[in-house]
Amino acid sequence: MAPAIELEEQIQRAAALDEPIRLALYRYLRSRAPAEVGRDEAARAVGISRKLAAFHLDRLAEVGLLETSYRRLSGRQGPGAGRPAKLYQPAKTEVAITLPPRRYELAAQILASALGLRPGISSTPSLRKAAGDFGRAVGIGARSAGLDLQDVLLEQGFDQIKTEADIRLRNCPFHSLSQEYRLPICEMNLAFQDGVLAGLGRDDLKTRLSPENGYCCVTFEPMKSGSHARSVHARPRSGIRSLLMTLRRMGSR
Repeated sequence: MAPAIELEEQIQRAAALDEPIRLALYRYLRSRAPAEVGRDEAARAVGISRKLAAFHLDRLAEVGLLETSYRRLSGRQGPGAGRPAKLYQPAKTEVAITLPPRRYELAAQILASALGLRPGISSTPSLRKAAGDFGRAVGIGARSAGLDLQDVLLEQGFDQIKTEADIRLRNCPFHSLSQEYRLPICEMNLAFQDGVLAGLGRDDLKTRLSPENGYCCVTFEPMKSGSHARSVHARPRSGIRSLLMTLRRMGSR
């Protein structure tokens, strides 16, 4: 795509969110991702009519911020089952505008190549150490400012799903780079989050790699009594092999 056309599309997407109701709808759908949301649910969530919700949702889909599908929510089939409902979920489209244009992803690709990163090949110890050290510095800074893990994750661009069992991350800020260097980038991310926990002094949590389509590969879970967090450097090779097999299956879908 020509740079001028791509910039115009990015501006249109950003402009579409410059409307309070539309932004509220988009944020709600982000909070429900990767689930699909119907017009009735979206309308109730932000306190507007179904007709108004449909108008704004369709506008977000028109500019590429939402994806749509059709499905009968009742689960019934055949005559009398009713018409399929139009459902929405956030698109994988990324919105980023820099004027004048910047190509930070290109620099990241060059650096990844210089580090010798290869698809499906484990990251280097130096990369994991650097990521862990950087995460620890971020955690220490956040702790001194009175911030906690949720604040750090939001600042770093991670959407979160907090349950009684764990904290899942809906998106990966490194998504574009991880598509080419999935395993080393996932390991880098894991080491970074380990460092963040260490810097925050959160010895009640640990990280684990749990790659799944629609989510970041890192999950936070409570530390079991009597156990100790492990650095990514000490993670068993069997775990890395298992992760690699999972990532390969995901990449083939």
